[in-house]
Formats: sequence, structure tokens, C-alpha cells
Amino acid sequence: MLKLSHNNLNGLIPTSLHQLSIVESLDLSFNKISGEIPQKLASLTFLAVLNLSHNQLIGCMPKGKQVDTFENSSYKENDRLCGFPLSKECGGGDGVPQAATQFGLDQEEEGDSSIVYWQEVLMGYGCGLVIVLYVIYIMLAKQYTSWFSRFSEELEHKIITRMQKQRKIN
Repeated sequence: MLKLSHNNLNGLIPTSLHQLSIVESLDLSFNKISGEIPQKLASLTFLAVLNLSHNQLIGCMPKGKQVDTFENSSYKENDRLCGFPLSKECGGGDGVPQAATQFGLDQEEEGDSSIVYWQEVLMGYGCGLVIVLYVIYIMLAKQYTSWFSRFSEELEHKIITRMQKQRKIN
């Protein structure tokens, strides 16, 4: 039995809860839990009691033999929750469930989101590096060498002047 009701918990239901394979009762009621119910909770075959009522859950109910046996009262006061066994159907007019997570990702894909994030960061750095190298090449290859050498000499002069002032102060 895992009873965490009335604890003012917030955030998403951890997908790792499916690893509690022999839990028979899970009570997360009267909290501020948001997001979708993870599909992996359907794999808890020993789960006899589930209470997720009075939270802020959204999206479609997970599909599974065990999850389908729970009554509507297990999900009471989660107005944006839909799908069987609730009376509210999911999806648009075509009957296809629509994703409704807070971040636009299914909770099963959250682990992949960090990989995608780092790929985006590295692609950004790569593009920036290519652009900077191209600009430097253009400046050096085309007749901008005199401008570049003036700029570097002025910069060198400023750095040396500041270093000399710092030495006099110390």
C-alpha cells in the first residue's frame, strides 16, 4: 500500500511508479498532481485500488486490463481527464485521442527530450561556429586584412595599457 493523499504533492506522476510491481493500493488523491497518467501504470498487475481523484490530471486514460477495472470515483474531480472508464470521450470528432500534456510530450518520451535538447544545443553551436569561421575567412581572404590588423593592434594596445595600469595600482 502506498498512500500519499493530502500531501500537497505537485508535478507529474513519475513514470517510474510502474517499477513498484507488487503494490496493491496506490492513493495519490487530494494533491496538485498534473499532466497525464503514465501508460506504464497499466502494467501494475497487482494493483487492486487506485485513487487519483481531486488532482489536476489531463489527457486520455491509459489502456490496460488492470486500469480498465477501476471505477469513475478513482478519477473524480480531474475535469480534463477523458477516456474509458470515464464518460468523457477523448479526441476530436474522429475519435483519435489527442495528446494533452503540459510540455507537448508524452511522459514516456520525457527521457528522450533531454537527448533532443542536447542535439539542438550542439547543432546551434555548430552553426554558430561555421558562421564565425566563414566571416573570419571572408575578412582575411578579401582585402579586409588592413582593417583586421588595425583592429587587432588597437585591441592589443588597450589590453597592454590596462595591464600596465593594474600593475601600477598593485
